[in-house]
Amino acid sequence: MHVLRPQFRIEEQQALEFASQRGFGTIVAADERGPRASHVPFVLEQRDGHTIVQIHFTARNPLVPLADGAGRFLLIVAGDDAYISNDWYSSRDNVSTWLYEAVHLSGVAHLRGLDENRRHGDALLAVSEARLPKKTWDLAQMEPGKRESMLAAIRVVDLVVDTVEGQAKLNQHKSDVDHVAVASRLARSEESGHRRLARKMQALRPGLGYEFS
Repeated sequence: MHVLRPQFRIEEQQALEFASQRGFGTIVAADERGPRASHVPFVLEQRDGHTIVQIHFTARNPLVPLADGAGRFLLIVAGDDAYISNDWYSSRDNVSTWLYEAVHLSGVAHLRGLDENRRHGDALLAVSEARLPKKTWDLAQMEPGKRESMLAAIRVVDLVVDTVEGQAKLNQHKSDVDHVAVASRLARSEESGHRRLARKMQALRPGLGYEFS
């Protein structure tokens, strides 16, 4: 896995697990007019020794013809992020920065046949519904005519991943006292994403004097 800043590297398996847990990202590819992008849910699976990201678009999406078995797609999966002010640190002369987690998965995109649409829909719903504390809803509960019309309007694409890039900037390079100071400030934030980052920072260096439990 290639990354620009090794100290913030996420190992490949961790990056794939991160992407799978998020289950939503931005697909980017380029045609003769330049970059194209779509925001998509996805299912990540292992198949025939390959990591596959399966997504779907509406039939008229300009990315569909680019999934020709030769063109490359990039999937950007972003996690939480937070701006960190320089006066949040305990020590002086730090620079304001942003903490974040992100994973890039790229590879060749292949358009699947319409016979794949139902399996994809079932798999995507199963993964997404499992995240919710309720009884699972599935396509079998949908009115058949509407279900078939909806499925016929999408195109399923397999992105065969050959490159995994992951970065997590969570103050790994800072001193313990600065690490604790920033995590403690994030833990008091009203934004749930900031509080999640604080928990991850705590997990990186457990046993320190955090001002939260």
